[in-house]
Amino acid sequence: MWLLIIFCLLIGLLIGFSIPVLFPITLAKYMSIGVLAALDSVFGGIRAYMEDGFDSTIFISGFIVNTVLAAGLAYLGDRLGLELYLAAVIVFGVRIFQNLGIIRRYLLKKY
Repeated sequence: MWLLIIFCLLIGLLIGFSIPVLFPITLAKYMSIGVLAALDSVFGGIRAYMEDGFDSTIFISGFIVNTVLAAGLAYLGDRLGLELYLAAVIVFGVRIFQNLGIIRRYLLKKY
């Protein structure tokens, strides 16, 4: 199981680094929020899997809702002339570090 996960991760990284993707600078805020939402969902999924509570429906719906809400907040901030995307960046950053801390503690206790 872990070998398959690592293999797929390596294949994804290889494909991602070999295909150049260029985005306009105006979309940089939205891309940063999208990446943070994806990382938050992935680390939350790993945490839930380690705690034997992973549900793919919750994972996928959380990913979509988090991404749409954060992008909507960033868009609203752009329309109002405010940097509201920073709120999503801070929240996702805190959640990512919390999930990483819990995963680290779980792994240290297990091994």
